[in-house]
Amino acid sequence: MRRPLKWTIPCLLCLLITTAVPGQQMIFADTPFDSNAAIQARAILNNLPDTAYQKKIYHQGQTSLPYRLLAPPNQVPHKKYPLVITLHNSSRIGNDNEKQLEPLARIWLQKTIRERYPAFVVAPQFALRSSNYLMDTAKGVFTAFASADVGLVLNLVKTLLKEYRGIDRRRLYIVGYSMGASTAQHLLSSDPDLFAAMVSIAGVPDFSNISGIIRKPIWLIHGDADDENPYPGSMVLFNLLKKNRRLLFTTFRQFNHNTIPVPFLSGEALPAWLFKQKR
Repeated sequence: MRRPLKWTIPCLLCLLITTAVPGQQMIFADTPFDSNAAIQARAILNNLPDTAYQKKIYHQGQTSLPYRLLAPPNQVPHKKYPLVITLHNSSRIGNDNEKQLEPLARIWLQKTIRERYPAFVVAPQFALRSSNYLMDTAKGVFTAFASADVGLVLNLVKTLLKEYRGIDRRRLYIVGYSMGASTAQHLLSSDPDLFAAMVSIAGVPDFSNISGIIRKPIWLIHGDADDENPYPGSMVLFNLLKKNRRLLFTTFRQFNHNTIPVPFLSGEALPAWLFKQKR
């Protein structure tokens, strides 16, 4: 009988095949998809109480942006904590200040994660698409373009830095899935010096500032069976960043757009990688 919830760090890493690329690391994961484990992982996260994520609204002129804010548990005075910006996919668009807490945002509610990786976590919600895609005929892949709300998120982050003295300015992390992954790339490209690291899961690439992000810690994650945000886009971005020695690209073989987040819904792979990065 197959044991559920297989995607812990030791199990995940034992199934990875690494290809040496000068200045980069490319990893191919042959992790088999387990639908029962996926259902269970999502159910566990969706059933976690989310009241610790405070409901807030950021106002800028006539524009507003709903967001949820999770503070570190048992904060120690004068201690600094990372800020994680977690960005939702297009199915969570709205203004109810609820739907943006998709499973990848909820991993930070888990008791073990909160204890081992205490952080401020902000989850904004977009009323419209935060990223739109057009075909780049020269590169043969779709490319992503930011909406005005990306600038709103950037200003929100800068406001939080002023309001919460406990945020470590050297450890601002961006994590996004699908539309949120493209949005994460927009944020990093718009102000590379502000952020310490980025995780992009199944995103359409942003090519607007390759030179600005060439030295940033970046983890690209994609399934090679993704035909919604096609996998070749991440391959092109990876190749354009070939001088980046802090770039990791993980390909999950036979994973599609909907299944690619699943390996990161249990275990500590994402927070463990992020917490190693500093600006």
